[in-house]
Amino acid sequence: MTEHEHVVYILKCKDSSLYTGYTNDMEHRLKMHTEGKGAKYTRGRGPFQVVYIEKFPTKEKAMQKEYEIKQLTRKGKFQLIRDRLKEVMQFENTEEL
Repeated sequence: MTEHEHVVYILKCKDSSLYTGYTNDMEHRLKMHTEGKGAKYTRGRGPFQVVYIEKFPTKEKAMQKEYEIKQLTRKGKFQLIRDRLKEVMQFENTEEL
């Protein structure tokens, strides 16, 4: 990942809850969540699993997507995660050809 990329991500917490966030430094943000210094919501809910990442060219676009995701139901978020996984798998399969 390049420096100052705008990323929207979803974490699955140990209690199976989902947390959606924005960052421009994913590695640092995950470290903060793990150390309990990230979002208040994630404190005490680790370990985390990153289940969704989407990159954007601007902060505005990323923040817009974060808002859209936060409006989804839990079921809607899992559908988004499944759809992204299908995209990744299709891309991976075409790479091998």
